[in-house]
Amino acid sequence: MSNDSKAPAAPPIRQWAALWSLVLGFFMILVDTTIVSVANPSIMQGLDTTMTATLWATSAYLLAYAVPLLITGRLGDRFGPRRLYLLGLAVFTVASLACGIAPNIETLIIARVFQGLGASLMTPQTMAVITRIFAPRERGSAMAIWGVTAGVATLVGPILGGFLIDAGGWEWIFFINLPVGVIAFALALKFVPKLPTTAHRFDWLGVILSGVGMFLLVFGIQEGESYDWGSILGPITVPMLIIAGIVLLVLFVVWQRVQKGEPLIPLRVFSDRNFSVGTAAIVTIGFAITAQSLPLMFYFQLVLGLTPTESALMLSPMAVIAIALARPVGLMIDHREPRRAATLGLVFVAAGLIMYFFMMRPDTSIWWLLAASAVLGLGNAFMWGPLASITTFGLAPELAGAGSGVYNTGRQVGAVLGAAAITVLMASQLSAQFGAAAAGAGGQGAGGGALPEPLREGYSIAMAQSLLLPIAVIAVGIVVTLFFGKRPVRPVTGPVPVMQ
Repeated sequence: MSNDSKAPAAPPIRQWAALWSLVLGFFMILVDTTIVSVANPSIMQGLDTTMTATLWATSAYLLAYAVPLLITGRLGDRFGPRRLYLLGLAVFTVASLACGIAPNIETLIIARVFQGLGASLMTPQTMAVITRIFAPRERGSAMAIWGVTAGVATLVGPILGGFLIDAGGWEWIFFINLPVGVIAFALALKFVPKLPTTAHRFDWLGVILSGVGMFLLVFGIQEGESYDWGSILGPITVPMLIIAGIVLLVLFVVWQRVQKGEPLIPLRVFSDRNFSVGTAAIVTIGFAITAQSLPLMFYFQLVLGLTPTESALMLSPMAVIAIALARPVGLMIDHREPRRAATLGLVFVAAGLIMYFFMMRPDTSIWWLLAASAVLGLGNAFMWGPLASITTFGLAPELAGAGSGVYNTGRQVGAVLGAAAITVLMASQLSAQFGAAAAGAGGQGAGGGALPEPLREGYSIAMAQSLLLPIAVIAVGIVVTLFFGKRPVRPVTGPVPVMQ
């Protein structure tokens, strides 16, 4: 008997197993976006450094995360999202170990850069795989889980960080990634399918223009206060760095339009109205969500005198409500028009931040602050999933990787700018209350408890005033979401077969 010449049929894709495998790793890397916020006072004390230097551990991670996202989405198209995801997960896990054993702030910042690079390799692959393996009318529920994971991770980060810091020290916010990373790697290896790849030529000039431009812009914004907005190196000043960064980013956009090869950002993705609107909206969300956590955590610990765990638990209503509503919101996305759900979510987020603004005083009841957290939880439940679903619904399969890269880049660029801008604003508000020396220290050494009584009122005012920035940015996001059109009746994308 002759052997059957046909290749064996590929095993069916276990879509939900693949999704949850990706979500575990995605959750871990996003937790690290905010987990450090609750640890900042402890890191500042433990490594004997300043607030500005400590906050660079967050900004370095976000910057290294954001800048490569455009090309890592394309790398997933070229070499396979599964392969890139596993590589990124390995880099991230090893870098987490380096963070935990860092002896000084400089080493910690370098290790956080490698964490960010690993996260950048992973993130576009999660969204691209969902877009490619789920049938159109199942994609809403899948995107709801993906989106709520993004939202809940930013909320769980401080909560988990508080428990770990109190139990074993700030180092354990990084050590916890080691077992999680190993488990996530094994699950992804088993359940995430190999998908067809597409050859790409990479726009290296675009990578350089976008990367250098973003670095100069963020560095100038965050370090401006440290250099009194003057000279950094000889004739080079802070405003010159910021202007140079903006110019390079403008040149990047122009280059994407005029080049004859394959651009880093195929601008035709923006011909889809909902993709353009959703990408603009996610920038404001990334900015506001990152910016809100820093003043809140400093207020909880240095004004109210809460421990890191207690401070983190102040955000628990957000996480609980967002998780509880994830499934109902996902079903709503599948069966109803989701465009106004995203707007409603942003309205709730704005309302919660406004509540915090008026309540951040030394004598405010804990229960009122928990109520504000609950309102933010409603916002996160209705914001992340509907926004991701309607934004990517009409993407063509060949643009899945690029579109995912652009969307996630928007979120991370917003987060980078939010972290940089809130650092400047917090320092300026502290300077207004206590003078430049206090602003530079940012409460250094106070990681073990509340500030002295006479300082608490001024510190509360400084942190509350800082929240006006994310409130203003999320208000812009509300307006942006009003421009969403109706979701297409028939999506362009659909599930793809697994590779033989």
